[in-house]
Amino acid sequence: MSNELQKPNIGFTCGDLNGIGIELIIKTLSDHRILEICTPVVFASNKCINFYRKTLPEVNFSYSSVKDLQRLNPKQVNIFNCWEEEVAINPGQLNETGGKYALESLTQATQALKDGLINGLVTAPIHKKNIQTEAFQYTGHTPYLKDFFGVSDVVMLMVAENMRIGLVTEHVSVADVAKHITKENILQKLKIMHASLQKDFGVDKPRIAVLGLNPHAGDESLIGEEEETIIKPAIQEARNSMLVFGPYSSDAFFARGQYEKFDAVLAMYHDQGLIPFKSLAIGEGVNYTAGLPVIRTSPDHGTAFDIAGKDKADANSFIVATFVACDIYRMRNGYKEMRSNPLRKMSARMLANAVDERIEENEG
Repeated sequence: MSNELQKPNIGFTCGDLNGIGIELIIKTLSDHRILEICTPVVFASNKCINFYRKTLPEVNFSYSSVKDLQRLNPKQVNIFNCWEEEVAINPGQLNETGGKYALESLTQATQALKDGLINGLVTAPIHKKNIQTEAFQYTGHTPYLKDFFGVSDVVMLMVAENMRIGLVTEHVSVADVAKHITKENILQKLKIMHASLQKDFGVDKPRIAVLGLNPHAGDESLIGEEEETIIKPAIQEARNSMLVFGPYSSDAFFARGQYEKFDAVLAMYHDQGLIPFKSLAIGEGVNYTAGLPVIRTSPDHGTAFDIAGKDKADANSFIVATFVACDIYRMRNGYKEMRSNPLRKMSARMLANAVDERIEENEG
C-alpha cells in the first residue's frame, strides 16, 4: 500500500470564527497521533488560530504555516492562510465577520478538494444565517457542496458506530416536507445510500429501512396517504435492485431497537431522523455527505455560541469526523466489487422478501 493511501491530506474549514470551530480543530489536532493517519490542512489564518490557542492554556498545539498546498509538511499540522488581514474575533457573537470568513475558508477548501490537493474535508459548523451572500444562498454545507461539485443529488447521512440515518428532506420547513416526499426523490436517495454503503462503508449487501411520513406510518391511510401512494411504491421498485424494507412507524422502529437490524435507515425529514440519531447513537455522531465524488464529513452539532471561547467545547464528534474521513478515503481506494459473491445470484427482491419474513417472525 502506498504512503499516499495510508496517509491522506485532510482539510479542515474553520467554520464561524465566533463559534467553537477553531477550538475543536486545535483540540482535535493537538494529539499528534493524528499525524499517523493523515496530514491535516487547516484553512484559516495563523492569527485566528493563535487567538484561540491562547484560550486553551492546557492544550499543546503546534503547526507549520504553508502557502503552497503542494508542499505540505507531513509531520506537522499545516495552516493554509486564506487571508492575511487582521480580523476582529468576538467569541459567542453572531455577526457578519464570522460568516464572511467562514465562507472564505469553505470556498478555498472546497476548491482545493476539487483540485485534488486534499483528499477529504472536515467542515466546522457555520451559522446558516450570517453566511448568506450572493455567493452562498444555501441552507447549509450539503446543498452548497452538491452544486459546487455538480452532482444531481446527495444524501445527508448521519453516521455512528451503531446506526446510519439518511434524510429525504434536510433543512426544509415542516409545512413543506410533504411536497418533497415523492417516489422519485425516495428512489434517488435510496440509490445514493446503497452505493455509498457499498463503496464508502464496505457493506456488500446493504439492508435499508424506510420510515413512514405520518404517525403510525399512516395506519393504512387513516392518518395520511403518502405511505400507500408514494412510499410503498418506491420501496417496491427499489427492491428490484437492492434490499429495502418498510415503511416503518418511526416511534416504534426506534423504541424497539429495530434500527439495529439494518445497515442504514432512510427518514423522511430532518427531526424524524436526527432526534433518534442524537439520542441513541453510540459514541459521537458524524454528518457525511453521501453521493459526492469527494469526501466530506462534519460533527453533528452547530456553532455553540454560548460556550465559544470558554474552553468548554467537546471535540469528540469532531475527532470521529476526522477518523471517518480517513476511513472512507481508504475504503474508496481499496473498494472492488465482488461479483463472485454467491448472494448476487439471487435477486434483490427475493432476498428482501426473505429477510422481511424473518423480521416479521421475530417480531411475532
